Amino acid sequence: MRNPGIHARLLIGVFAIIGGTTFALAYMGMNFTRQFVQTRFEERISFLAKYLALNAELGILIDDKPMLQRLATNLLSEKDVVSVTVFDRSGGELASISKKMARPFSVIDVPVLLSRSQEVSEAFQWNDDAGDGDLPIGRVRIVYSTVGIEQLLIKMRNRFIWLSSGLGLLAAVIFYFLSHSLVAPLKQLAQAARDIEKGNRDIRVQPGSLPETRKLALAFNSMLDSLERSANALEDAYQKMIQQKNLAEMGKFSMMIAHEVKNPLSIIKSSLDILKEDMSITSENTMVGYMEDEIRRLNRLIEDFLAFARPVQPMLRRVEINSLIGEIVARVEMQKAKLPVRIRTMFLPEPCHVHADPDLIVRVFDNILKNSFEANDNMGAVSISVSRAGEALYIDVEDQGEGIEPENMEKIFEPFFTTRSKGTGLGLAYAAQVLRTHGGAISAKNKEEGGALFRVSLPVNEK
Repeated sequence: MRNPGIHARLLIGVFAIIGGTTFALAYMGMNFTRQFVQTRFEERISFLAKYLALNAELGILIDDKPMLQRLATNLLSEKDVVSVTVFDRSGGELASISKKMARPFSVIDVPVLLSRSQEVSEAFQWNDDAGDGDLPIGRVRIVYSTVGIEQLLIKMRNRFIWLSSGLGLLAAVIFYFLSHSLVAPLKQLAQAARDIEKGNRDIRVQPGSLPETRKLALAFNSMLDSLERSANALEDAYQKMIQQKNLAEMGKFSMMIAHEVKNPLSIIKSSLDILKEDMSITSENTMVGYMEDEIRRLNRLIEDFLAFARPVQPMLRRVEINSLIGEIVARVEMQKAKLPVRIRTMFLPEPCHVHADPDLIVRVFDNILKNSFEANDNMGAVSISVSRAGEALYIDVEDQGEGIEPENMEKIFEPFFTTRSKGTGLGLAYAAQVLRTHGGAISAKNKEEGGALFRVSLPVNEK
């Protein structure tokens, strides 16, 4: 059997309390009302009987039956009076009159007393016991119906029941909405917990209108934020562990390949040099030129593998960035002198120093510029600009190519990722690795006018 929830339990408990209280109040109220109304009714009939006894004293003394009959007739006109009878001292009937009414009936007898004093103040003493000197000379009997009083009591009881039921129902309805406002936030929290269990970590609970439920909802949301931050941190740590493991595996593989290839490649190059010398063949020979180009390409590939697999600890020293970027640009322009490509530069107006390893930084920008030239198909212009924002230095390299595909934006700095058939996919990964050891970073984005922008950031150090 399913246990009732807090909402149902509150409703059942409050309904029981309200119902019990209403029933108890109704019971006590009806009993008190019955006693009060019945007592007042009996007092009224008793007053009428005593009044008749007082007025019938003279008629009994002089045996005036018409007078007594008139008195009885007058009293019979009163509501609820069924019959009136006047008796003499010996019990003989002096006057009697009655009318038909519904049962049940009650009877009241009042003695007619002969008083010694006829003063009005003594005539209206309504004591049942005869005082000293008062002699009974007869009695008055009144039969009255209790139907009216019973109907009145039933009507009052029914109205009281309806009123109590209405008040109880109204209280139950009001409490239903109050309890709903209390329970609704708890249900929302329970539903949110079930959604989170299913993997929806983005859900949040709306704060309620009550201070207590608002605090509970805010605390619950704060807990969810903390869990999300912890989960994200754990996921990042897990991804970094996987990446480090992959890098370690790739480093071992790269070193093994480089070692296995570098020695035979050195023998091939030495053999080619000897063959050229023995056969008097120059490098202008087409086939020899092809072989030397491929040997150089393989050698660069091996060097890239080794550089990535065995990252060098940077030898940091104070470097003026404008001068360093200027030297890099001058060297690259000499290498690209025969190509229709130019480099635009924009330096800081004042000197700016960083702590860096110049050799590693040179190789970083060699890789970035190499990618930019290839994106331009070795023509057009590549721009390099140096800027500063607070304690951060930015070097932007822009090309005029087609830009980076959106799905590749997050992958271009991963090892071995390349979109070119002859690329190794290690240049930008190596650049990111070196910049991290310098406390910097590298990022990329597409320009609105076309082309890609690579931004290198380094911390400024003027000390």
